[in-house]
Amino acid sequence: MNVTADEVNAWIAADPDERTRTELTELVERAAGTGEDALAAQADLDSRFSGPLEFGTAGLRGALGGGPHRMNRAVVIRAAAGLSDFLAGEVGRGFTVAVGYDARYGSAQFARDTAAVVTAAGGRALLLPEPLPTPVLAFAVRHLGTDAGVMVTASHNPPQDNGYKVYLGGRAVTGAGQGAQIVPPYDARIAERIAAAPRAVDVPLAEGGWEVLGPEIHEAYLQRVVSLVPPRHTREVRIVYTPMHGVGGATTVEALRRAGFGDVHVVPKQADPDPDFPTVAFPNPEEPGALDLAFDLARSVDADLVLANDPDADRCTMAVPDRNVIGGWRQLTGDEIGALLGEQTGVAAAFAGRGVLASSVVSSRLLARIAQAHGLQHRTTLTGFKWIARTEGLVFGYEEAIGYCVDPAAVRDKDGISAAVRIAYLAAQLNDHGETFVGALDNLAQRHGVHETSQISVRVSDLSLITSTMARLRSGGPTTLAGSPVVTTTDLATGSEDLPPTDGLLYLTAAGDRVIIRPSGTEPKLKCYLEVIVPSVPDVSTARHTASLRMEALRADVAAAVEM
Repeated sequence: MNVTADEVNAWIAADPDERTRTELTELVERAAGTGEDALAAQADLDSRFSGPLEFGTAGLRGALGGGPHRMNRAVVIRAAAGLSDFLAGEVGRGFTVAVGYDARYGSAQFARDTAAVVTAAGGRALLLPEPLPTPVLAFAVRHLGTDAGVMVTASHNPPQDNGYKVYLGGRAVTGAGQGAQIVPPYDARIAERIAAAPRAVDVPLAEGGWEVLGPEIHEAYLQRVVSLVPPRHTREVRIVYTPMHGVGGATTVEALRRAGFGDVHVVPKQADPDPDFPTVAFPNPEEPGALDLAFDLARSVDADLVLANDPDADRCTMAVPDRNVIGGWRQLTGDEIGALLGEQTGVAAAFAGRGVLASSVVSSRLLARIAQAHGLQHRTTLTGFKWIARTEGLVFGYEEAIGYCVDPAAVRDKDGISAAVRIAYLAAQLNDHGETFVGALDNLAQRHGVHETSQISVRVSDLSLITSTMARLRSGGPTTLAGSPVVTTTDLATGSEDLPPTDGLLYLTAAGDRVIIRPSGTEPKLKCYLEVIVPSVPDVSTARHTASLRMEALRADVAAAVEM
């Protein structure tokens, strides 16, 4: 594809932002020249005009810049117009939208543009007072009963990205999904309205009239989070915490303090919001090296626990002292944290005599065994909290990508702040009994077997490689994995009684090992989720060694199967 100068100029004429207009004008001028620079400029333009930035269940997410395939004011204004048109059709004029934003480049402007579009369209926009974590916006949707919520954030994406999450609640959606992120068919219906929206420059923008919320919404959120921990418990837990240059720092530290955990040491170089994320290659606490500064601080202050949020604080990870690990600190996997929080919740829910635990299809099967042991129900959902949060009767839900919903009545989404508080409380509970997190994981393994999980991610620059690889696997996938025959191959695209259709393949071996291969929903990656289960034996270390060897073989086989 070679986009023409006329096509670019037509977009420029409809772009309300001088910065991106100038950016595109300069690219057009460079592309009109000769040599390598002209070819590079044309390739850049072709990428920016390769089609509209697709609106789906994840909302919008992409690199900042001018053009329809980038995140910019023109794209956001049209998205807000489409959403407003949808809401007006669903609930009539006077629809309400809560709008939040993080500290990334462009976030505050995108949020103000959304509020201006909603107001001009006859809606009531409630703008959060400052950059705040995504869970605060998700809480506001349910707490205030708004018909929709918009959160401007790219979560843990690289610095050059931004995004636009949409929640529906109030009168727009009822039932268990009220206040959760959108799912089909809402995404397609909103996308249709966005496609039908006028040029961005022609969308009415109010000059004022929206409401900027006061500190009360943040205070209400904090009070709710603190209520998740009993007022009397052991408080002597020394915590090192990092918000990863994001917006979760002040809220998380205050929530921990109010819950009784005042001995918190924040990583200084990562404490304040910084859209450049200067100390990490990727602002994702799962990435290798992302917690190095936290580990250094933890060793220096002799901490009991390391906690970390991603930049918009909807996810949480943790690390614990472990003498068997180089450096003395072990970061737990998302599945291990999910099992620990699931057990903590399961005990309380069993005492209350009700509750459902839920996890995504790519997460460990251990949570189902924990639920069964406590006489509770378990549900498996598609990947993403837009599905997990919709579980009827949910009391706890998680997905392996360090996302945890510990208070679905208030926040129907993953919430890294309430999860951090509950993890700190779990540390206190274990301290009370002279136990450790490593010991708690061994106790779960003794009761339910060792569940070892791992991942393989293949990042591509050409998305067609993922499509062709999935097609190849569908026509002839592996017949043995880790020396065990594949006894079940399930194409998740066909759906089932339990799960709606999704692009993925599930393999189950005679040994009980499971592999799920699927394209990432937010990044150009093919992702493979692996799980090995070894029945419990008196010596857990022996079972873990057996699981480790089998996982090594499984990884090798899966890597060969998806090689591109």
